[in-house]
Amino acid sequence: MENTRDLFQMITRRFGLLNKNCCSADGLDISLIQSHILYEINRQLAPSVQEVAEALGTDITTFSRQVQSLIKMNLVNKTPSLNDRRIHTLELTAEGTNIAEIIDEQINTYLEEIFAHMTDFEKETVLRSIQLLNNTMGKIGSCCAPAPR
Repeated sequence: MENTRDLFQMITRRFGLLNKNCCSADGLDISLIQSHILYEINRQLAPSVQEVAEALGTDITTFSRQVQSLIKMNLVNKTPSLNDRRIHTLELTAEGTNIAEIIDEQINTYLEEIFAHMTDFEKETVLRSIQLLNNTMGKIGSCCAPAPR
């Protein structure tokens, strides 16, 4: 069997996770982190800045910079909470929703193309295995994180 790290390195490259921009939609180049932010905001109902940053496992400084760039691109609105002015909620603009849908469609098309080369049994086996891996990774935590001080 292949070296496990080699296998994951190759999957990372083939998914384009090392590319500066992961997708282009309506003439906009969207980075991987921006794509993830759009996905999370779309998935949740008016999440707070902190909720999305935590869901993505990113530090708040890096996250805030990325949100600001999405606001400048007119893809995201950031609004102070009515209950607590220290908390800001995020929501997609109409253009942001459109971009999120285009990215989702691109990714789903790519995945369908991959799975078209597999039997139903192989596809089900792969998806079950990825779910098992994902669940186990969730129990362990993040790779290569700095040691607690």
